[in-house]
Amino acid sequence: MRKLYLALVTLFVIVGCGDSKPKQKLDGEELLYQKCSKCHNLDMPPKSYDNEVAPSMMAVTFHLKDFIKSNNPSEHEIKIINFIKDYVINPSASKSFCDKKSLESYGVMPSQKGKVTTDELEAIAHYMYANYDNKKMLKIMAEKARLARMSLYERVFEQQRCTNCHNINKDKVAPSFINISKRYTIKDRDSLIKSIKDGSKGKWKQFKLIMPPFKKMSNKDIEGMADWILKLKENGAK
Repeated sequence: MRKLYLALVTLFVIVGCGDSKPKQKLDGEELLYQKCSKCHNLDMPPKSYDNEVAPSMMAVTFHLKDFIKSNNPSEHEIKIINFIKDYVINPSASKSFCDKKSLESYGVMPSQKGKVTTDELEAIAHYMYANYDNKKMLKIMAEKARLARMSLYERVFEQQRCTNCHNINKDKVAPSFINISKRYTIKDRDSLIKSIKDGSKGKWKQFKLIMPPFKKMSNKDIEGMADWILKLKENGAK
């Protein structure tokens, strides 16, 4: 009898464990992009553009943080998450915290029922609350202001880590910028731009290192660096 009892308990545990699946952790950032970026600008601080169909996600989050109050800070996020889960599925002007002018401009958002689940909305709302934060925004803006004060080549040096391989005046594992400048003329500008963007190999026989492509650099930065390099031999290395 005892053996039978143990066998039944074991079977119950095995079956029970098989049925209880851990809840899948959803990626709020990815879901925000998939479900919301068609209408909302997700940048922080947001970029402005004509004919916006919806307010930026940063503006939405900051607005909710201002208008939805809680005496208990730990409950503040939960209140906002619950509001988003309800409003996105059942939106209405009476529920909205937008001012009259914004409602007239954007209108009430259409219901997303059937397009997003409540679990997905919870993950999205949690990410919104954590990411669109005033302190983070101020830090981002301060960093942008710091970079804006730099000359183009100094900023690119820092962002792209150019000085790991290059020096302005002396050769390292790659030729110095002054030597690159001496090799190229203004007629070679397109070739220099292509080398920065697509990388190069074998142009400098004394250097075995391959120049990697910098495809993520903006065209403006690539062209600016090419012009800076070409002028080095004229202005002298700085």
